[in-house]
Amino acid sequence: MIKRILLLGSAVLLLSCSTGKECVPVEDFIRIDGPGLILHGEPFFIKGTNLGNWLNPEGYMFGFRKTNSAGWIDKMFRELVGPEAAAEFWRTFKDRYITRDDIVFIASTGANTIRLPFHYKLFTDEDYMGLTVNQDGFDRIDSVVNWCREQGLYLILDMHDAPGGQTGDNIDDSHGYPWLFESETSQQLFCDIWVKIAQRYGNEPVILGYDLLNEPIAPYFSNKDSLNTLLEPLYKRVVAEIRKVDTNHIVILGAPQWNSNFDPFTDWKFDDRIMYSCHRYGGEATAEAITHFIDFRDKTSLPMYMGEIGHNTLEWMEAFCKVMEDNNIGYTFWPYKKMGGSCFVSIGTPENWDQVIAFSEAPRDTYTAIREARPDRELSRRAMESLLEMCLFENCSIEKDYIRALRLEKERTDN
Repeated sequence: MIKRILLLGSAVLLLSCSTGKECVPVEDFIRIDGPGLILHGEPFFIKGTNLGNWLNPEGYMFGFRKTNSAGWIDKMFRELVGPEAAAEFWRTFKDRYITRDDIVFIASTGANTIRLPFHYKLFTDEDYMGLTVNQDGFDRIDSVVNWCREQGLYLILDMHDAPGGQTGDNIDDSHGYPWLFESETSQQLFCDIWVKIAQRYGNEPVILGYDLLNEPIAPYFSNKDSLNTLLEPLYKRVVAEIRKVDTNHIVILGAPQWNSNFDPFTDWKFDDRIMYSCHRYGGEATAEAITHFIDFRDKTSLPMYMGEIGHNTLEWMEAFCKVMEDNNIGYTFWPYKKMGGSCFVSIGTPENWDQVIAFSEAPRDTYTAIREARPDRELSRRAMESLLEMCLFENCSIEKDYIRALRLEKERTDN
């Protein structure tokens, strides 16, 4: 009887139960182990990609330069083909841009992790990507969770666009300034959305962690130093709220100035499941070039993860992947899919897409200018419909050399 009680006690200790959820064995979750990660007692090294442009459209992935944020792209499409056609485009775009076929392919490359950027509006009743009420954020994430479970992949949820804007540039689809840090309303909404997410996925081991804010506080602002001091308190606030419903998942903290400046962080271990996130585009492909990331990781004895990297030569990417492996910094390359190259799979250019690009670049600051710049609406509509066909995985081009450069192959034997 005593032995049976002890065994039952051990079973309880090995289970983790978030509020109102079915219990899941603790060992099924990826855990923090000093400066590394472990899964089922073995080291886990992140290698994968980002599903950018799917739930947070960015202009350059469509070939647009000036029209570069989600809101500006939507406005341009409405001016081009009308609000109903634009809304229908976005609804179909979400259905086709990322499907189960894409996740199956990512798993086939040897990747083990996907980072999923999303816009906060997907969890509100605000107008976004073809919907106003009854947004479909949870439906979209649920689909990816299920596909990842089937394929043995892990998922990082990344709030790329926060209420009010955390960056102050096109990538957060905001209003040119990180208003999040000066708005109590936005901060409360930020916390509320993360709590809803944590309540839904608190006992889901497929999810590796929550990347709370993408690239907070761009370097352009004269008051960036004072804004930087507000970041860690906001992280503490939202993590405290998350922990009321989810004690399982890692929280991932991005640094200010494009996830590069870790100096503002002082209370490194205010939670026992923290991983820090750096981003890097360009520079030398050497360990010396990221000494500040390595030093911070060593100082805190907490994991460092390269959440975004990419858009470079094949030689640079392979060399730098080796550097990250040697220094235990896992990575997810940006992005998985877009028009043009430098991604896992590329989308071709639809016929007459040049007219859509020209309209996106034209002055449209008056109604007269919109009318004068607008190309033939029927040709534009056909070009957008063609893009919806071409973005399906089966119609994309696999960039084999790109994938090979990321050192993802399952059968790789070199060190």
